[in-house]
Amino acid sequence: MGRAPTGRPTSFDIAYLAGVSQPTVSRALRGDKSVSEKTRARIKEIARDLNYTVDKNASSLRSQRSNTIALLFFEDPTPDESMINPFFLAMLGSITRACANRGLDLLISFQRMEDDWHVQYQDSHRADGLILLGYGDFTLYKQRLDQLEQQGTHFARWGSVSSDLNGTTVGSDNFGAGQMAGEHLLSKGRRKIAFLGHADEHYPEFESRYQGLYAALVKEGIEPDADLQFDAITTEEAGYTAAKDLLASGKEFDAIFAASDLIAIGAMRALAEAGRKVPDDVSVIGFDDIPSASLTNPPLTTIMQDIKGAGERLIATLLADVEGKEKPDNRLPARLIKRGSTGD
Repeated sequence: MGRAPTGRPTSFDIAYLAGVSQPTVSRALRGDKSVSEKTRARIKEIARDLNYTVDKNASSLRSQRSNTIALLFFEDPTPDESMINPFFLAMLGSITRACANRGLDLLISFQRMEDDWHVQYQDSHRADGLILLGYGDFTLYKQRLDQLEQQGTHFARWGSVSSDLNGTTVGSDNFGAGQMAGEHLLSKGRRKIAFLGHADEHYPEFESRYQGLYAALVKEGIEPDADLQFDAITTEEAGYTAAKDLLASGKEFDAIFAASDLIAIGAMRALAEAGRKVPDDVSVIGFDDIPSASLTNPPLTTIMQDIKGAGERLIATLLADVEGKEKPDNRLPARLIKRGSTGD
């Protein structure tokens, strides 16, 4: 199949030696999973033997695509100067690998939500689409998402699946994870469970986690107490302040479900200052399983999101949007990581 090799290595030469078509060679060298692993390996081996390299400029001209993805981090309040949520930093590796597996380049930048960041990328043909991580208040962020949709920008984002209508959002099953956290605390004999984190439309992921906890309590025949919910954004300081307010309220509680690990870590500091022992007096569970969660005293029980699967799913979703194909399932499962803060 194909034509006889020439003096200058081309994708047609590889096709001839591999006994496949030239489009198959192109797909294999891009890492396209529609080509079998065995065939991809054989084609790549032949390409190495011929010292063949892909002419990305020519390929881009033919396809009218840059073969580049832009990953945009949006600022989140942090105790250091990074202004990037550590959970999203942990996701960077999986996104990078997913791009590499498909032969895509990745541009990474830090953006402020109020800037016209979309103009710098797809509109200027620097990237075929955008991956968006972080957003703060969703009601403000939603306005920018609507603008992207209206102008036809290709994008995928990490966030609340329940708040998305077009399938461009990838996220965890936050409701199911919240229910899992509640069931774990109930199994430890806890009945008066406080929730630290916003539980409204401004933070839909937190809201779903709270609703999951609520469902777990109702299922057990326990009437949830709305006065045990205290607002907090994803910082240690916000968790510390929310826990101080909880303690000052005089409400009885024997457990805390924090909407993020950073909130939980701040809450544990407030509990220690108040002489409340974890987990003897109060069980604490967080969300995200950031690296520092295992380093607290006691180590923090938490909900782990599928970081490895997230990068793959985000890239697959974006490419499906770019190519007009059906998008993959956008909801990823989460799992409970049991540690000392709940007596495990």
